[in-house]
Amino acid sequence: MASSSSQPSDHRRKWDREEYEKLAAQRIRKEKEGDEDDFLLPSKRELLKQRDYKVDLESRLGKSVVITKTTPAAQGAGYYCNVCDCIVKDSINFLDHINGKKHQRNLGMSMKVERSSVEQVKKRFEALKKKKEEKTKEYDLSERIQELKEEEEKLREYRKEKRKEKKRKFNEVDKSSDHNDDNDDMAAMMGFSGFGSSKK
Repeated sequence: MASSSSQPSDHRRKWDREEYEKLAAQRIRKEKEGDEDDFLLPSKRELLKQRDYKVDLESRLGKSVVITKTTPAAQGAGYYCNVCDCIVKDSINFLDHINGKKHQRNLGMSMKVERSSVEQVKKRFEALKKKKEEKTKEYDLSERIQELKEEEEKLREYRKEKRKEKKRKFNEVDKSSDHNDDNDDMAAMMGFSGFGSSKK
């Protein structure tokens, strides 16, 4: 029992609460002042934003590639991420990777999204509405003219085909009537009234 009295009864480490409260208050004061010499702030990352490029998933689809030991990783099998320097084997996992936390962190972005104000949302709606109106105007002018030209061309082709069909039918009728006249003459010479034709 004498040995237990020389050692503290509680084996846990004791923290000086007042000292850490002072340090926290000092850190908060320096953050507000913007003084970063003594205390390093965590790195500021950009907020998550929309991609401004199209992800290419289909350019190498269905193509055979010979891979050797010396083939660079970017030309290997699968999808290569040059930001993270890794290869992902299929398109679904590649999309998961480029939308994931690790990839975004390597790009210098956090996974936090900027909160939009009401004015920003209204401006966005107005911009989308203008874009939609411009598309309809373009359709009305250029695409409608193009469609009319195509319809006229189709109508001309249809009429040409009809004329050709009439000529073919007319020529076939002429040939068959000439052929029938020959048959009737032959039948008359032989003394028959006809060779089983429906004509009488």
